[in-house]
Amino acid sequence: MVDADACPVKPEIYKVAERHDIRVILVANSYIPIPRDAEKVERIIVSDKFDAADDWIAENAKPGIIAITADIPLASRVIAAKASAIAPNGRVHTENNIGNTLATRNLMDSLRSAGTITGGPAPFSPRDRSAFLSALEQTIQLLKRSGFES
Repeated sequence: MVDADACPVKPEIYKVAERHDIRVILVANSYIPIPRDAEKVERIIVSDKFDAADDWIAENAKPGIIAITADIPLASRVIAAKASAIAPNGRVHTENNIGNTLATRNLMDSLRSAGTITGGPAPFSPRDRSAFLSALEQTIQLLKRSGFES
């Protein structure tokens, strides 16, 4: 499942999914174009209600599912459902690291709310794209070895 509204790695996801013959579900608040030849890519358009896409992804997360999202609270919800979560920069969220990641995110959010200039995230880079591809491939292989099918 892909938190698709602002996902910068959709083309990479399509290629990897085609190579592994796995289904991709794009979840968005508005129309997202998909490649015409992408037989296993499905588009789910949810309401424009705040967090509607996140809620849909979290409600449908389960073991064997990979969620692609830059949203740390959503990643936490996905991990709680025993699914896998990968950020577009290649960061793999796990039960072991999501607590610290969420706490850091909340601290930075509080600092920004108090007027502290924190700088924001680094720009998305080719290195991030490469790290994402590697993390996605490794996660797919791990799930296949664990008995999950596409």
